[in-house]
Amino acid sequence: MTTDTLYGERLSNDTVRIERQLPGTLQDIWAWITENDKREQWMARGTLEQRVGGAVRLEFRHKDLTYADDPAPPKYADMAESAVLQGVVTACEPPRLLAHTWGGQGEVRYELSESRGGVRLVITHQRLAGMEDMLSVSAGWHAHLDVLVSRVQGSARPRYWALHTRLEAEYAQRLAG
Repeated sequence: MTTDTLYGERLSNDTVRIERQLPGTLQDIWAWITENDKREQWMARGTLEQRVGGAVRLEFRHKDLTYADDPAPPKYADMAESAVLQGVVTACEPPRLLAHTWGGQGEVRYELSESRGGVRLVITHQRLAGMEDMLSVSAGWHAHLDVLVSRVQGSARPRYWALHTRLEAEYAQRLAG
């Protein structure tokens, strides 16, 4: 993927989509999304029941995804230690599709397909309340996926909050209009 295709795209006034090409198999990447011990290494720990109607409870501990000298910006200070999101699974077709509500910020859909000897992961976040949510979610998914890539590849993780801050400014330019 080129650098430009790493960015999410605005599909409508309330929907953004982002994708990554990852090494591994469908089962490998499905595990990174659904298994707590793997998911907490790149996004959030908690419950994710793999059935329609199943409970979703994700606890984001961003400080565990970055370094001690990379504090949360003031805008996200309330998320520095822990932030909890609850939802319900709306679609589940292992290992290719998972969708669930995202607290009060719409619905997230993870679609996996075999591609170029690895896995293409497409995340679509829809029913966002406005541009501020779209910018936060776009930068958040982008940064979390960069952490996922580092984990899957076994490389050094990025500085989460520094990356998120830069990306949020870039998405403000990219998604405007």
